[in-house]
Amino acid sequence: MARYALKVEYDGAPFAGWQRQADQPSVQGAIEAALARLEPGPHTIAAAGRTDAGVHARGQVCHCDLSKDWTPFRLSEALNHHLRPAPVAIVAAARVAEDWHARFSARERRYLFRLAVRRAPMTLEAGQVWQVRHELAVGPMREAAEHLVGRHDFTTFRSSMCQAASPIKTLDALEIEKLETDWGMEIRFHLRARSFLHNQVRSIVGTLERVGAGAWAPQDVRKALSACDRAACGPVCPPQGLYLMEAVYPADPFGA
Repeated sequence: MARYALKVEYDGAPFAGWQRQADQPSVQGAIEAALARLEPGPHTIAAAGRTDAGVHARGQVCHCDLSKDWTPFRLSEALNHHLRPAPVAIVAAARVAEDWHARFSARERRYLFRLAVRRAPMTLEAGQVWQVRHELAVGPMREAAEHLVGRHDFTTFRSSMCQAASPIKTLDALEIEKLETDWGMEIRFHLRARSFLHNQVRSIVGTLERVGAGAWAPQDVRKALSACDRAACGPVCPPQGLYLMEAVYPADPFGA
């Protein structure tokens, strides 16, 4: 058996999330079905991160084991052929060592959350951003975000259904970017960490939006973090603005 790493891009809108489910469409299920068209039999793939329903990816990474010796180009082309018309694409493939693991070999995950500030309904960007119709102050959001960077107990910012063994995580970076576009203002949240808790990013962004709207003060975010209480969290924002951008490994499996 040979092991291959796959870099995957997908629109999460039609899926119940990454993880295979018996009665709902999933990204994992779509890729495993495509693999079965190449080599008969059940296939089980592992991913760098399990994205929730409606969450997108630009650089999800997974690995699969195949009996046939495929060139990376032929493998990605064949999979993309069988993935049609699902909004899933294999943008790169690479042969990796037998002990390489998409999840356990990763050293960092990078997420992007896109928030659109606009009164008019979204059209071309519908389903790709979280839209709010009120003004947001970016300065206070940046001040509040500083309280979350570093190693903390993130109990306040994780789902009550989170299965992680510990709520203690290190958030390496949380940068907020303001963009003036031809359709309105976009605020982008860039987050980096070795790993994230379930709903951590959406909980953080939803809380920071309350700061930008003036409903919370920046210091309220520090107090919420210190409370270590899910009830102290702001609202969890919807999934459509969230993107898994990249999984980082000690050596890039897709490097030239």
